[in-house]
Amino acid sequence: MRAVPTILLMAMLVLAGCKPSTPAAPATAPATGEPKPAAEAPAADAGNGMQIRETTAEIPTLAVDTVDGGRFDLSAQRGKWVVVNFWATWCAPCLKEMPELSALDAMREDVQVIGLAYEDITPADMQAFLKEHPVVYPIAIIDVMTPPADFATPRGLPTTYLISPDGKVAKAFAGPVTAHDLETLMAQSPGKAG
Repeated sequence: MRAVPTILLMAMLVLAGCKPSTPAAPATAPATGEPKPAAEAPAADAGNGMQIRETTAEIPTLAVDTVDGGRFDLSAQRGKWVVVNFWATWCAPCLKEMPELSALDAMREDVQVIGLAYEDITPADMQAFLKEHPVVYPIAIIDVMTPPADFATPRGLPTTYLISPDGKVAKAFAGPVTAHDLETLMAQSPGKAG
């Protein structure tokens, strides 16, 4: 029964994946401008068991197992810029940005990229995919029915968050992002590392 909601979600994400790069859901509550913690924004049930979150925490947490057998913990990355990239193997814009994100991760010691595969795929299939599309950063498979609690549910793929060295969301991008976009934002930010 989980296949029908997953297929519908994939169709929505494919259609949304071609949108231009625009900010995603804000990390702050629009009415007050105050940070909106994840606890104040519980996930809504979409009626099919899928959890939908409208906002991202100002300082999100994320701890996931990676397909290479490792563990990624966002809180352990303090002092670095972190690029949290929601993507999928079937998403053409996602595949196009992967080499740039990998090069950014490889070139800069103050940057860590984490790829969150937002799809229903087995670890073995993901490992086979990564042999054909290698990246230097870790990849984790995210359950589309229960996405990470501190991040807004992606409305399209790719969706990318730039997390500053202090752990706060610096910017959210809906749609493809380039290494140049990210580096420009890092250079302009008062919270820049190093």
